[in-house]
Amino acid sequence: MKPSMQKKLAGLSDRIQELNTLLSTETITNDMDHYRKITKEHSDITPIVDEYHAYKKNEDNLNEAQSMLSDPEMKEFAQEEIEQCKLKLVTIEDNLQKLLLPKDPSDEKNIFLEIRAGTGGDESALFAGDLFRMYSRYTERQGWKMEIVSSSESEVGGYKEIIMKIIGHGAYSKLKFESGGHRVQRVPDTETQGRIHTSACTVAVLPEADEISDVIINPAEIRLDTYRASGAGGQHINKTDSAVRITHLPTGIVVECQDDRSQHRNKAQAMSVLAARIRDAQIREQQSKLASDRRSLIGSGDRSERIRTYNYPQGRITDHRINLTLYKIEAITDGDMEELINALSNEHQADLLAGFAED
Repeated sequence: MKPSMQKKLAGLSDRIQELNTLLSTETITNDMDHYRKITKEHSDITPIVDEYHAYKKNEDNLNEAQSMLSDPEMKEFAQEEIEQCKLKLVTIEDNLQKLLLPKDPSDEKNIFLEIRAGTGGDESALFAGDLFRMYSRYTERQGWKMEIVSSSESEVGGYKEIIMKIIGHGAYSKLKFESGGHRVQRVPDTETQGRIHTSACTVAVLPEADEISDVIINPAEIRLDTYRASGAGGQHINKTDSAVRITHLPTGIVVECQDDRSQHRNKAQAMSVLAARIRDAQIREQQSKLASDRRSLIGSGDRSERIRTYNYPQGRITDHRINLTLYKIEAITDGDMEELINALSNEHQADLLAGFAED
């Protein structure tokens, strides 16, 4: 194990003892915010410290076994013990490296997922509807909750644009690699010659911003417009100015929300989306400034980048970032995305581990 890693783990081991002492004091719950912060830190580092203690125990066992090699009667047993300890140490060190990887602070957050039809006309809007169905089914499989923030339906079905909020623990960690260009190749229902058409949509996944700490929006820098909602929604939704359009003047970001009958709730939802978009723009600007030669292709989140192709005639989905092809298009578009999502997460983790090894 590298000395730098050993030093960091020893520091965490000392820290857990300090936290245990703090948590055992009678006055710890007097300040609940401080108490929650301490308990979260304790739960975050406990798995790392437990694994480190297992590593130290195996090191002790290895040293003890090596000391028995000089005893002819114990030599064979000692050699077996040494081999087992060495294998365990390699496994535990690998686990520790993964546990020490920096965590994305947004991983546990809810998300806004935006789908926009691109090139391909009506077929692109229909594909946007298919993507919406795929993510909706995946959300159901995860036991999460989904809310439609705003939508613009196409005349032929599907959507020109749809924004949904997905509420669930770890939603961003699972779906953050979906941002980018999604391309479909298939024969449209309107095609009489049986020719395969290519269409595209863009997907943007934004972590929900913490309104207090993540983004500060100056009320003087936004313009609020209200208008009469269009589309389905019953009599009330079309007779009052319940729809809301918010323009953030410094950035030019515009958010519309009309899916609720209440103007107040539409405004609150639109403000949440605006905060998420501003925060996302800030993060992407930071990432572009910090971009290096080793920049991860998966983690770049470039919306203009074509990340995946859905080829219906061949029944395949190809993710171009990791060169993965799965011949299970019906299952995946029905929300069975776990294999695809895990492959992307594993590749991202491998990239982080490569950087960890270089440090």
